[in-house]
Amino acid sequence: MDFDGIPLLDPQIYAQQGPPHDLWTDLREKAPVRRFEVPILEPFWAITRHADICSISRQPDKFLSAPGITPLPKDQGLIDRSQGIGAMRVVINMDPPEHRKVRKVASPWFTPRALQSIDAAVDASARQLVDDLAGKTGEGEADFATEVAVRHPLRILATALGVPREQEPKILELSNRLFAPDDDELGGGTQPEDFQKLGMEFLELFLPIIEDRRKHPTGDLASVLANGQIDGQPMGPMETLGYYLIVFNAGHDTTKNSLAGGMRALIEHPEQFERLRRDPSLIPLAVEEITRWSSPVNYMKRTAARDVVVNGQKIPEGDALLMFYGSANRDEAVFDDPFRFDITRNPNRHIAFGYGEHFCMGAHFARRSQAAIVSELARRVEHWELIGEPEWIAASFVVGLKHLPVRYKIARS
Repeated sequence: MDFDGIPLLDPQIYAQQGPPHDLWTDLREKAPVRRFEVPILEPFWAITRHADICSISRQPDKFLSAPGITPLPKDQGLIDRSQGIGAMRVVINMDPPEHRKVRKVASPWFTPRALQSIDAAVDASARQLVDDLAGKTGEGEADFATEVAVRHPLRILATALGVPREQEPKILELSNRLFAPDDDELGGGTQPEDFQKLGMEFLELFLPIIEDRRKHPTGDLASVLANGQIDGQPMGPMETLGYYLIVFNAGHDTTKNSLAGGMRALIEHPEQFERLRRDPSLIPLAVEEITRWSSPVNYMKRTAARDVVVNGQKIPEGDALLMFYGSANRDEAVFDDPFRFDITRNPNRHIAFGYGEHFCMGAHFARRSQAAIVSELARRVEHWELIGEPEWIAASFVVGLKHLPVRYKIARS
């Protein structure tokens, strides 16, 4: 286990081989709480076991989110938080009690009952995407990552946030630049000025929507956010913009990456897909296994608020801890045969949606969105196979496939 921390974070290594499961397995066994020094970034403790991540997540007073959820540059003077992306305040970067107050603005919209209002749109999106694949002949070749996984949550979230259909390509471009800045195909650069420009473009996109929903509220998510209040007062502009930013980007990128990983897993495990085809009641369990298997949010950073001990290791105040969810979701202490893809796995105690204080607000949305696509594919796919090597995004924070070339035969609706 003689390695530095670079393979845990280097986007180019993820692009070449995906998440470092071999290294995580070694760390869970031999050094589940280990400190790493890496070039450019601040030192960090890698937390790789399920139990330790859950323990940290239950103690937001000891392990803070406000200092940032990704590792900081060693030269923090490079960060300009006065403009662009840096000026926006997002709920996942907040600690109690502020976090709970801000979270309450949107959380009622994401409950299972509230999401029933978009059920028809979710199902219609899934049906239309599979119809498009079927076309006139019912068979063909396509990149399922870009043609299905990307487009499904994009359409639903853009509708909920009031983004006109003609602007969907733009918001997708902005999302790619935010979460995959190191990817030559998707990203827009990693320099401070690149992120400042990105922030301004988000402002230009969302400000007209916010102004419209304040004048003409409709009850959609865009209206909820535009008119949100904290302690009886309207949310500040940076909190409001930050909410739009995190809801779209976190909701879209995580769901698309989970879907792409899930479709690959179903193709590569045909016996599992056949079980799903024979028994659609397994879809909820299949969605949970797809989410565990893909673990699109690879890690989250926390900062020690004071000297603490994690699994016997003393962590000094101010140190960064990276909780690797992808590792926790393969933890042998929690999952029987964790490297087996099993759509009947139950219980499935994955933490792909986080745990504790910052459990994903949009978890129900993500499950519902994925279930619609999985259901439509299970009902209509007669044959599918990979016709090329899937390609990983050059990113280590939110991870997943950017290309999934497939040959298929699909029943026409």
